[in-house]
Amino acid sequence: MMLEMLRNIVQRVNAAESLEEALKIIVTRVRDAMGTQVCSVYLRDPATNRLVFRATEGLNKNQIGLLSLAHNEGLVGLVATREEPVNLDNASEHPHFQLLSGIGEEPFHAFLGVPIIHHKIVLGVLVVQQAQRRRFDESDEAFLVTMSAQLAGVIAHAQVTGSIQEEYTDTNASPQGSTRVTGIGGSPGVAVGQVAVVSPVADLYAVPKKQANDRRAELRAFKQALEAVRNDVRAVAANLADQLNAEDRALFDVYLSILDDSTIGAEVAALIKAGNWAQGALSQVMIEHIRHFEQMEHSYLRERAVDVKDLGTRVLSYLQVDAHDKRDYSDRVVLVGEELTASMLGEVPRENLVGLISVRGSGNSHVAILARAMGIPTLMGAVDLPYTRLEGKTVIIDGYNGVVHLNPSTMLLERFEELVEQEAALSKDLESLRDVDCETADGHRIPLFVNTGLMADVAISLDRGAEGVGLYRTEVPFLMQERFPSEEEQRQLYRQQLEAFAPKAVTMRTLDIGGDKALPYFPIEEANPFLGWRGLRVTLDHPEIFLAQVRAMMKANVGLGNLRIMLPMVSNMSELQEALDLVERCYQELLQEGHEVGERPPVGVMVEVPAAVYQARALARKVDFLSVGSNDLTQYLLAVDRNNARVADLYHAYHPAVIQALRIVAESGKAEGKPVSICGELAGDPGASVLLAAMGYDTLSMNSISLPKVKKALRSVLLDDARNLLEEVVVMDHSEQIQGALGAFLSERGMQQFVPVSLDEAVGSIS
Repeated sequence: MMLEMLRNIVQRVNAAESLEEALKIIVTRVRDAMGTQVCSVYLRDPATNRLVFRATEGLNKNQIGLLSLAHNEGLVGLVATREEPVNLDNASEHPHFQLLSGIGEEPFHAFLGVPIIHHKIVLGVLVVQQAQRRRFDESDEAFLVTMSAQLAGVIAHAQVTGSIQEEYTDTNASPQGSTRVTGIGGSPGVAVGQVAVVSPVADLYAVPKKQANDRRAELRAFKQALEAVRNDVRAVAANLADQLNAEDRALFDVYLSILDDSTIGAEVAALIKAGNWAQGALSQVMIEHIRHFEQMEHSYLRERAVDVKDLGTRVLSYLQVDAHDKRDYSDRVVLVGEELTASMLGEVPRENLVGLISVRGSGNSHVAILARAMGIPTLMGAVDLPYTRLEGKTVIIDGYNGVVHLNPSTMLLERFEELVEQEAALSKDLESLRDVDCETADGHRIPLFVNTGLMADVAISLDRGAEGVGLYRTEVPFLMQERFPSEEEQRQLYRQQLEAFAPKAVTMRTLDIGGDKALPYFPIEEANPFLGWRGLRVTLDHPEIFLAQVRAMMKANVGLGNLRIMLPMVSNMSELQEALDLVERCYQELLQEGHEVGERPPVGVMVEVPAAVYQARALARKVDFLSVGSNDLTQYLLAVDRNNARVADLYHAYHPAVIQALRIVAESGKAEGKPVSICGELAGDPGASVLLAAMGYDTLSMNSISLPKVKKALRSVLLDDARNLLEEVVVMDHSEQIQGALGAFLSERGMQQFVPVSLDEAVGSIS
């Protein structure tokens, strides 16, 4: 019963159109569910840090928005400060009690307040009160704590939504105040531009809200789409007339009546005439009707919600076809969507595209990989972003820290415009380094390789001075197919990569799926995918996949000799030996078949899990090289999923455990006389590259956009100085200490532009 009430309240709050409506539902429903006389919500105002009286059932509603408390003032302030429930049988006797004049809480003695916390930030306080002097029991407290926890995310989302103005009636008006939404940095850099929302095909819930440029044209398009769906319904009814009884045939008449000009059709037309574009008006009306049916008690009527949704989707699909060819883009487009795909990127001219924001997805998703290759600042996993309300709005993307700023102030815009210009100037300045060797100031050579996955990466990588490929993600072509590519198809793809970089080395990683990379035709569903069936574990269980891939690689290498094969997710010696046996089998088979494959290509291991760190020497004895995958190694060492926005702030690449593990791997490889490289994001960090060089890494592999920066950093330091720095940081206990020491080291050598500082701190005083 209690769980059903919780679900019902959360569902209704989720359906609210505004923060005010959401808060009204909360106080009304919670008061009824708990059988109390008062329920109120206080929300923290970020500008003043005061707890503002925002909603109530049982107190004086005329004071809503007028009264407030300091963060440590009164019982409400005590709840916020302590970040835990306060449960009192007689509130007025507590030393923190403070009466808000005019609110009308004098008759109420019993008090229970719980904090509303989202991502460690106290958003406000949820309070229930009662005249009777009694302490709320444990079940009441547990219910209110559970309700607060479930509603925190909804309130956070509603707050952001409420901060976005639908339109400015005064063209000279300034935004009401900057709002920020956090996510995961998918591609580094900063960008300022106007939002273009891209929606999935015919999804009523993903239609952006915007005004109509031509109301008559929008109304005409809607009526044409409506008539097209009516014709579709009539055609289906006619086709099935002989197979249905009279009662079933009557259902099609119901469909037609739903689309009638005097019902839903009239409501949509009215919104269009009021200034909404056709798709947005249709979406708003249909969702209201769908929710109305979904909340009905009778099961038959609830099922009609499906019919309404289907009809709305059909009308929307016709509208989208009509609108697709008419879309114009601004000079600086930030493409925003619930889940961006590579094909969506192609809809915007490349010269106009300055940034990407995806509500869903991770830093390892296909679109993030492509964005890094193209050098487009990108934010992934922005789950609190009310993206459908952003069409045409100016936003700022901070791809370094995984933040998007909405409603930016003039000062904030100017600051980020300066940063954009500085980055462009730096990139131009670094172009001169393309053809010079990457070596330290005292002549220690460190080749810089690139991570690739698409042919689009090749020209960019070579143009930026790449000396080889440290990681070719073979899963990317697999992700773009509707089936496993054949051995010959793979051979052709691999040949293109090998030829493009020849005679430079190309390191091809065998298929690395699982975790957050599932093939659409080979889905892997697990409770804990990152600790489950992924990487080498999958292909060893399916040797037919592994054998075909390795054969294709070796055949593609004929006459070139620049292939290196790398095995992902190795965690023990037995699976390594099994993989090496299969590689040798492929090699011998190809020789027997008469292919001139030359010498067996070098085979290496990716060090990505803690077990591989501590077996690095044993692994090195069996293979030709070691390569650290720092992204996965960091998340496994710290037990932090870097693609999860809830814990992304715990992902520290400079964590002491990460630094020590990287040093162990480098020393293990050297002890066995085997080269050691690194191909994670850390390799592309100019500051981190100094530490990696000091550890003895032979090669650094990164996204092409990072190549010039890393080369500049390494050419500016002496290897002995880098080694001295390493000795200092390996005894430090906190990642912040390590980052601070590295920042000071770079600044002393005139490389302030590479100091890994938070842009949030840089602009905090003006945001």
